[in-house]
Amino acid sequence: MIGLGTNVLVRYIMQDDVNQAKLASDLIDALTGDEPGFIPLVAIVELVWVLSSSFELARNQVVQALKVLLQTKEIKVENAEVVWRAVRLYRASSADFADCLIEQSATAAGCSRTMSFDRGAVKNCAMTLIE
Repeated sequence: MIGLGTNVLVRYIMQDDVNQAKLASDLIDALTGDEPGFIPLVAIVELVWVLSSSFELARNQVVQALKVLLQTKEIKVENAEVVWRAVRLYRASSADFADCLIEQSATAAGCSRTMSFDRGAVKNCAMTLIE
């Protein structure tokens, strides 16, 4: 397995730097089921942030990019089922992706609730407000 960092994913998806995009594409296109790429959760969170803030992609475009990564058999995403649930929550709400992933990760770990001071996370991600 080969770990894939955020910048490799960004170059592959956005094709914004000719040289790095080619290298990233060559690397990802060479992945196989026997030697897949691995994307850590931190890279997923960073990827969403970069696509949304730096490249100003719309929510539906970010969701599409995540879906492609999650559905590619040559790529393994850390805790993929949790990421899928976070993607669905993100798509259906106005929540930040990181908040969606935090809440879904806590739920998957067996937490009865996820506490937050963030009223948006409480409203959109079913977290519990600390008052």
